[in-house]
Amino acid sequence: MYFHKIIGVIYLGIITVYGAGIERVDDTDLIHILTGEGDVVALFTRGSCAECDKYETVVDNIQEEVKQSLGASVVQAHDSNLIHIYDPSREPALLYFRRGIPILYNGAIDGEEIIQFFNDNREPAVKELSDDNFEHLTQASTGATTGDWFVFFYSAECVLCQRLYAVWESVGGSLKRKINVARMNSLATGSSTANRLKVTTTPEFVFLRQGKIYRYTSKEYTPKAFIEFAEGGYRKINHPEIVPKPSSFMDELSFGQVMDYINSQGTLPLAFIGTLSVLFLLFIVKRLFKTSSKKSMNKKDK
Repeated sequence: MYFHKIIGVIYLGIITVYGAGIERVDDTDLIHILTGEGDVVALFTRGSCAECDKYETVVDNIQEEVKQSLGASVVQAHDSNLIHIYDPSREPALLYFRRGIPILYNGAIDGEEIIQFFNDNREPAVKELSDDNFEHLTQASTGATTGDWFVFFYSAECVLCQRLYAVWESVGGSLKRKINVARMNSLATGSSTANRLKVTTTPEFVFLRQGKIYRYTSKEYTPKAFIEFAEGGYRKINHPEIVPKPSSFMDELSFGQVMDYINSQGTLPLAFIGTLSVLFLLFIVKRLFKTSSKKSMNKKDK
C-alpha cells in the first residue's frame, strides 16, 4: 500500500514537471469539440512521422500558455480522416479554430512563433467579396488607393475549395498588414465579377495590382507558395491582363433579356408596361449608340 503511494507521488511529480501530454481525441470527439462554442487548437499527426513528433513536443510544452492566452482548448487528432477537410498536404498540421473558422499554422516548429501567429489571428483575416462591393473595395480597374488584392474564387460545389479555406486564412493572416486577401463565390454572389475577370473554374486565384490581373496558375496550394507569389512571384508574369472596366446597365441590357422579362410576366398591368417601354427605349438607344460608334471607327480606319 505504501509502495503504491510512493509510485503515485512520483507520477504526479512527473506530470507537474513534464506535463500530462496533449489530450488525444478520435474523429467523433473532435467533431463534437469543433462544433461547440469554444475555440480549439488541434494538432493533426500520424505514425512514423518525425516532424509530427517535433510538433507534438512543442505543442505539449506550450499548451498551458495557449489555453491562458487564447482561451482555447488543445487536442491532438492522430491518424484522423478529418485532416483532408482542412489541409490537402496532410499531416503534420496545426490548426486554430476560432468559433469554427480554421486557420492553418505555416511557420517554424517553434512555441513562441506559434503563440504569436495565433494571437495575431484571433479574428478571421480573409474578406468576403461580392458583386455588390467588389469594385468599391478593390478599385480593381482604377488601381487606386486600397492596395493590392489576392482573391480566391470558390464555389459551393468545389470540394477542393472547401479544403483550402484554412490554407487561405493562413495566407490572409500572414499578409494582412501588406496585401488584402479575400474570397468570392464565383457561381453565386460573385458570378458577374467572375465573368468580368474571365474566371471559368474553381478554385482560381487572381492577384490584382495597379489595374492589372496576375493569375496564379500553379497547382501548389500551400500557404508558402501563395505568399511567395503575392510578395513578388507575380512579377514573373511578363504580360499581365488589364482589369476590365465594370459593365454598366446599358452593357448588361440585351433584347433577349427584355423578351425573357415579357414572357415571365404573362398579362401585364400598366406599371409593368411602362417599365417595359423604358427598357425598350434604352435598348434602342444602346443599339443606335453602338452603330454610331462602329461608323466612327470605320471612318477613322479609312
